[in-house]
Amino acid sequence: MKKIMILGALAISALTFAQAKKPILEQEGNLVKATYYYDNGQIQQQGHFKDGKLEGSWVAYNSNGSKKSIGEYTDGEKTGKWFFWNDKSLSEVDYSKSRVANVKSWKQDALAKN
Repeated sequence: MKKIMILGALAISALTFAQAKKPILEQEGNLVKATYYYDNGQIQQQGHFKDGKLEGSWVAYNSNGSKKSIGEYTDGEKTGKWFFWNDKSLSEVDYSKSRVANVKSWKQDALAKN
């Protein structure tokens, strides 16, 4: 009986830790603003939905609050220029109907000189 109780407690605690934090949703006109958070309280990503599809500007951050990416969605598809940052480079990706049309990248050394 004791083993069953311990296994049950372990299963419940595993399920509790496995659940992801739910986003904060706010109505803004005909859009719904969604904000997702890391466990440390920092914003993970933020953007809007319209009719259940991604819409407008979306921004993602790493766990220390630095910007990781920014781009646009139109009717649920990636469109236009997206920018992706990491420790060593910046990449600009042009999307057309969620497909990569062009990519440009800059190394950290080149960015520091500008």
